[in-house]
Amino acid sequence: MTPVERRILIKVSTMYYLEHMKQTEIAKRLGVERTTISKHLKRALDQGIVTITVANENFEDIEAAMEKRFGLKECFIVPRSYDLLAVKQAMGRAGLQLLRRVIDSKQVIGLAWGTSIRELTRHAQNSKVPKIDSDFVPLDGGPENIDSELHVNTLCYELARAFGGRCHYIYAPVITRTAEIRNAIVQDANYEKISDFWKKLDIGLVGIGAPVKSSNLVWMGEFGRQAIESLSRTGTVGEICSVFYDKNGREVKTDFSDRIIGVDLDTLRNLNYSIGMAASREKVPAIMGACKGQAINVLITDEQTAKIMLNE
Repeated sequence: MTPVERRILIKVSTMYYLEHMKQTEIAKRLGVERTTISKHLKRALDQGIVTITVANENFEDIEAAMEKRFGLKECFIVPRSYDLLAVKQAMGRAGLQLLRRVIDSKQVIGLAWGTSIRELTRHAQNSKVPKIDSDFVPLDGGPENIDSELHVNTLCYELARAFGGRCHYIYAPVITRTAEIRNAIVQDANYEKISDFWKKLDIGLVGIGAPVKSSNLVWMGEFGRQAIESLSRTGTVGEICSVFYDKNGREVKTDFSDRIIGVDLDTLRNLNYSIGMAASREKVPAIMGACKGQAINVLITDEQTAKIMLNE
């Protein structure tokens, strides 16, 4: 298969499976017959470009075991897949299902930035959700070196629009260059407004990071790989809203602790629903630390990650 042929198969598959376009719409967009699109989709499956996972297992036993083992209010398990994007999309759907059930009017819903949360907001935009008279706020500052679609303000806006609520923006980086800059920001009227909402939070949606080479903090440009890897020598196993913690969920003080713009772990511990979304073998210590420290009381993850956690 030539690169050109592979490109068209990926393009057609993306439009059909991810953007939920009809085959006739794709054919019209590309200027070909609908039967050609059908052939492209079949070939994409045959070539392994597209893999389809059918959720034919009941995860109630695993979810119950996770809730008991880690003291969780709820645990949502999605099917495992070799495609991490497929796992994140499934977690996004599960997160929205949970949110639709627990959200109510006159609440404050906070969310951090991350690829799993992005999948949740994308799914919310394409789904019918109840209109809620509530406020949606960022839980940390916005990374400066990433695409706007992943910025916490963008995700907050998308979720608020889907639910018909009010969105509030934060005008600050997640980690400032100096402690003096952070001290100035926390005295600003915008930060005071957002931090006041943090005191009234009802629901929090967060990702869970790990001090590894693939860390979000690495690819968004806040830290080099060596800096992230050095955190493991301090006992750090994970981070939520750029706050690092050890295996028991206790905050680990670092050289940049006084430069973070974000909600603290104690605030998350006191929420009715503190929802963590994460999956992968390398994140197991981080997820376990978040559970043990009660930074989250609801976990959305995949089958493989849950089984590894139960066997630790």
